[in-house]
Amino acid sequence: MSSSAAGDGETVRASHILIKHEGSRRKSSWKDPDGRVISATTRADAAARLLDLRNQILAGQANFADLAARHSDCSSARRGGDLGSFGRRQMQKPFEDATFALKVGELSDLVDTDSGVHIILRTA
Repeated sequence: MSSSAAGDGETVRASHILIKHEGSRRKSSWKDPDGRVISATTRADAAARLLDLRNQILAGQANFADLAARHSDCSSARRGGDLGSFGRRQMQKPFEDATFALKVGELSDLVDTDSGVHIILRTA
């Protein structure tokens, strides 16, 4: 087994859409600097919004980058959700595990982290 197959030094590239909610560790974003909307959003509401966006992407009704630019609470929204390349132990563990488990071009199910709820598109 090569070292990259074992995960040593392996990197991935991914884009994501983050919806923050009342349980998020930081309750503000570029879209909601005072955190009023985020603080009033339940995890269930955040998940429902993301599932709707995910379904639009899977149905070919919307482009991931366009939806990320409009809906993501992450500052990566201005790059269509692109987080660039990253390796192990650079992201929160649930996010990392989900991203490394995806095939290139594959879209994740909902992923919960301390930041909120995400959908992740592995791009490399």
